[in-house]
This record gives sequence, C-alpha cells and structure tokens, in this order.
Amino acid sequence: MVGVVLRDGPNRVFGQRALDSGYALVTVRCGIVVGSVLRREQLYRGGVNGTHNEVTEAVLRARRCFELGRTDQLGARRRSLKSLRRMLVEHEAEFASAVRADLGKSEQETGVMEISLVLGEISNALKRLRRWTRPHPVSVPVALWPGHAHLVAEPLGVVLILAPWNYPIQLLLAPLVGVLAAGNTAVLKPSSQTQQTMKLFTRLIPKYFPDDVVTIVDGDATRSDELLEQKFDHIIFTGSARVGRIVMRAAAEHLTPVTLELGGKSPAWFDDDRNLEQAARRIAWAKFSNSGQTCVAPDYVMTTPDRVDALAAALKDAIAELWGSDPKTNPDYGRIISSKHVDRLAGYLDGVRVVAGGDFERDARYMAPTVILVEAGRPVVGPGAAAAAMREEIFGPILPIVPVSSPREAVDAIHEFEKPLALYVFSSSRRTRTLFERATSSGSVVHGAGLIQLATTELPFGGIGGSGMGHYHGEFSFRTFSHLKPVLTKPQRPDTLRMVQPPYDHGWLTRAVEWVLRRG
Repeated sequence: MVGVVLRDGPNRVFGQRALDSGYALVTVRCGIVVGSVLRREQLYRGGVNGTHNEVTEAVLRARRCFELGRTDQLGARRRSLKSLRRMLVEHEAEFASAVRADLGKSEQETGVMEISLVLGEISNALKRLRRWTRPHPVSVPVALWPGHAHLVAEPLGVVLILAPWNYPIQLLLAPLVGVLAAGNTAVLKPSSQTQQTMKLFTRLIPKYFPDDVVTIVDGDATRSDELLEQKFDHIIFTGSARVGRIVMRAAAEHLTPVTLELGGKSPAWFDDDRNLEQAARRIAWAKFSNSGQTCVAPDYVMTTPDRVDALAAALKDAIAELWGSDPKTNPDYGRIISSKHVDRLAGYLDGVRVVAGGDFERDARYMAPTVILVEAGRPVVGPGAAAAAMREEIFGPILPIVPVSSPREAVDAIHEFEKPLALYVFSSSRRTRTLFERATSSGSVVHGAGLIQLATTELPFGGIGGSGMGHYHGEFSFRTFSHLKPVLTKPQRPDTLRMVQPPYDHGWLTRAVEWVLRRG
C-alpha cells in the first residue's frame, strides 16, 4: 500500500522541522520513500518519479535532510565536523596530489595554505560550539519589566557554497565548517577548472556524508547556473565581481541572502627602510605564493620615488631566496590555472619596465615571479589607469611598484578604485600606520605582513563594497549561517502593559511611562 500525506503550515510530522507552506511532505509506505520534501509544483509534475534533473534532486535531498532535523542537535553538528576532519586527514596525500595536478602546488604549500587552515577552523568550532549555540541573554527596557529576553541561534536551512579554483580545498571547506557548526545542510559546487580536486571531492563527500548533510554537485558553469535557479537559504560565493553580480541577481529572485568574497586590487605601502629585506621577503611570499592567484595577495605596492630602486632590488633578491634563480624548476613554485590566463598576464608586461622575472611559457602554464615599474599617472589605479596592470585585479605573479610622493597620495590613489579586500602597510611610523587605518576602507588591514589574516580564526574574513559583502571564519562563520532569533517573555502578572493601553489617563502616569520608554 502506498500513501501520500500532504502537510502545509506549521504542522509537525514524525518529529521533523515545521515545513514552510511552500513545501509538502510525501510519505510513501512499503519502504519505498519516507519523508521526501518537494515543492508543490514538482509534486504535481510527478514528485520523486518526475523529470527534475540531478541538480534539483541534490537540493531536494539536502532540504529533506534539514527538514527531518538531522543536523540540529549539538551531537549531530559535532559528528559532521568530525567527519569533515576525518576526510581531510585520511586523504591528505590524495588532496595534495590532486591540487598538484591542477595548480602545480607543492604538498607543503597545500598543507599549510589549505588543509591546515581548514583543520584549524574545525578544531576551533569543536572547542567553542557549545558556547556558540547557548542562548544568549539580553536586557530588556525597564518599561517591560519583569520581562526577560534571549537570543537563540537557529540554523538557516540549506546553504549553497560556490567555490573558486585558486584554493580549491580551503575556499570550499572553510565556509562548510561554519555551515555545519550552525546546524545547516550544504550543497557544494567546486570549480570545474580544478578537475582532479573536484573528482576527489565528488568521490569522498558521499562516503563521509552518506546522510545528505553535505551534497556535492560537479560539472561546469552550466551546473552552477542550474543551482542558482534553486531556492536556498543562504549562498556563499568566492570569485570575481562579474560572477558575483550574477549570483546576487539570481539570489534576489528567491530573496536569498548572500555572502560574496570578490577580491580586487589589494594595495601595499612600503617605507620601512630599516627592515627592507624582511619586508621585501614578506611581500614576495604574499604575492607569489600560488603564483599570485590569491584574492588577498598584494596587487601592487606603492612607495616614494627615492625608495623604488632599493625595493625593486630587495624584491628580486627575495624571489631568488624563496624560489631560487629559476623558479620553473622549483617544486615549491606553482603554475597558472590555464594557458588563457598566461596570455592575459603576458599582456600586462607590454610597455612597462620589468625589473625581475618576466619570462613565461604558455604551454607549461608558467610565469616567473615578476616585478614591474609603473609610472603613477592619474588615476593611479582603476579602469582609466595608463598601465594595463593597474586597471583591474592582476591575479597572477606580477607585482607593480608604483612611485607616489607620500602616504597621503597613496591614500588618494586607493580612493580612486573599489574598496580593496585587504590593505598591507609596511611602515615603522605609527602616524603612517594610523593614517592608512583611518583614512581608507578595506576588508582588513595588516601591518608588517601579508595573507596572515586568513589564519586567524578570531578575525572575520570578508570584503566591503566592490570587494564583497559579509564575512566568515571562526565564530563569525557560525553567526553568518545562523539566524539570531529574539525570544521575549512577558509574564501575565503583574500586568504592567496595562499602563500603555487605552484609555490613557493623560496625567502623570502617561508622562512617566513616556519618560521611561525614551530613556531605553
């Protein structure tokens, strides 16, 4: 016997979460299907036996898992986080090999810049999850005494994670930590440009998450388009501003909130003469790791004209110290994602002075760590800049040095373009450091180093304006993927609300109540 049961509104069936009125619960007896959650229109087309494609089915499985309450309890969240940790640890060598095939990264770089950062996020979440999920009491105004209130962090539902190719492990799984910690289910879409890493995820995710807490969709950009047609409760996307706009438009159709990590031209300032060699080494490491294909890499560095030659020479020495005289033969130096991107990067070298590197091989997807000198025009940066490398995010191993007269002029240059994802300041002057902190707006400011903000779980990671919206990492991930629901309780006795209900006495009592309310 087969039975079909429909439920609308706030009804609870078999203890699952209350279903929105836009969904129906289908219960099929005889062990065929139990508790599938479908949209009404899909049910009318034939439900589980209809013609909806694999993408729709993946989202429906994630929705069903969430509505059945499999992710809500603290123990379930811990188990999911531990499954994610087990997957990374047990297959670390395979992940390193896949990333090596896709991007030419060394095992050590993948371990430090990707796997270890995700494992750190998991450890932090497991340590603090009980505190994060605990109801948070808040005060109520005197006028509502003896009422009391608290905030409850409840999961959003099904979260879509659209990951880029440049850090195919970290930028897919670091947001997932927060999604799972907050009690949601997730649909993952890795980049198809990192084929080997995507194939590995496609094989491992069903093994470590057989209960549909995490579902993965592979394929090219067409699959991403199909996913964006679905209804999600939150979308997090990392990538270009162009695609970010597409994601945001699609999300608007369903009024879905989004987190966008978009990158941009992150500037650096240098005037720390006493620490020239160390600063140059840190700038070079931050810029040329992953062959410059990092959203928070220094995109260009500004300094005063009298410092240009010394900084250029120090950067050239730093490159040789880090990757040798021929980085192409160094296994610690990666490759460009595609030959097409090599062509794009090579175009930035036309008409500029190359002071380090500059060689590239299209078929080998190789470009050497390259330093160029760019004359500062007006505007210094943005679509109207004279040098091609200063018009848009470089996203590759080319570092322009731009001479400007002073830190104030550097600040003015930063204001000429979108707010950057990061700003790096290498200065021994407190006044200069304070100037950049207060006179500019960016996703983050780092003094004396680059990239290291990514490894700090107590700091949020995210952009502002043209470099993105929203943030995650650590507790900020938990908050991003949770709804902080206010719960307010007002006892029936004493009935103090009677003082604000008609008929008003228009005397001292009304004036006293107004005075209390206005003071908060």
